[in-house]
Amino acid sequence: MIKKILVSQPKPTSEKSPYYDIAEEHGVDLIFRPFIKVEGITAKDFRQQKVSILDHSAIVFTSRHAIDHFFKLAKELRVTIPEDMKYFCVTETIALYIQKYVQYRKRKVFFGTTGKIQDLIPQMVKHKTEKYLVPQSDVHTDEIKNLLDSKKLQHTECVMYRTVSNDFTEEEIKNFDYDMLIFFSPTGIQSLTKNFPEFKQGDIRIGTFGPSTAKAVEDMGLRLDLQAPSEKYPSMTSALKAYLQENNKK
Repeated sequence: MIKKILVSQPKPTSEKSPYYDIAEEHGVDLIFRPFIKVEGITAKDFRQQKVSILDHSAIVFTSRHAIDHFFKLAKELRVTIPEDMKYFCVTETIALYIQKYVQYRKRKVFFGTTGKIQDLIPQMVKHKTEKYLVPQSDVHTDEIKNLLDSKKLQHTECVMYRTVSNDFTEEEIKNFDYDMLIFFSPTGIQSLTKNFPEFKQGDIRIGTFGPSTAKAVEDMGLRLDLQAPSEKYPSMTSALKAYLQENNKK
């Protein structure tokens, strides 16, 4: 019987999150506790990449983390961002977040609708004379680089923040009594083995989202009990709901 589940993500901000419906419907305790956290790199580390922010006329933002660390680094480097800098964001929510740092109405801000970089490319192609800067995490693929190359856009990728293990306190380690753990990134799996070097899975179920996270579980020699997305269950919440219906019935 699964009664207590650790979800390795921040607690949902909306009361309408499907996770709360699952908790109520199946009588399970859901604990939200990220295994990883994002931190900015130092100005010194950034300089070693030999990238100049002011050599670019447009910035591509794929997350709010990217915005926070871009403006924090610019301040540390004493770089004044020009008034006519353009910003290209993968969603409107990310675009609106820029208001935290600059006056939105004065800027040229463009955004996609799906959250996928592919959806933003047509707008970037319309501005093909721009020199694009893409702030990224230290954990990233070449997807954006390859897409911009294929459209012959001028661009530079740079690392501005890194994903690190969000270490557990002694108290948390002592009270680690979950029936199920849910992960969303390979870094989360690495954090599990870092915090619990002698982790024995036993009856603890493990669920993952995304193929690379599933592979990380198997690479660690652990048993994978639930994998999303699938054709039938496109989200982690729909997959978890079906899994609990099936397993808690038994």
